[in-house]
Amino acid sequence: MKTYELITLEDIVTQVEGNVCSDMDGEKVMLSIKNGKYYNLGETGGVIWDLIEKPMKVNEIIKKMKAIYDVNDQDCELQVRSFLENLISEGLIEKNL
Repeated sequence: MKTYELITLEDIVTQVEGNVCSDMDGEKVMLSIKNGKYYNLGETGGVIWDLIEKPMKVNEIIKKMKAIYDVNDQDCELQVRSFLENLISEGLIEKNL
């Protein structure tokens, strides 16, 4: 059973090393060398993945996503936080370095 870490708006997140990413028809796909799993981050997830190449606050990610996509504040925050929590549970990102 996976455990999920809750993400706050003030948390700083970034990619962990050891992932190989590629763009395939507008979607980001990734192989985790560490766990040997493939992930399809999709188009929107790929945008978030690119944003966190360097450490970034969650509230900044949400602000940038709202500038790119036509989405209301609550939905954007919920989706971004949920996505990041899944990435943490898979060991693909880390927070509060």
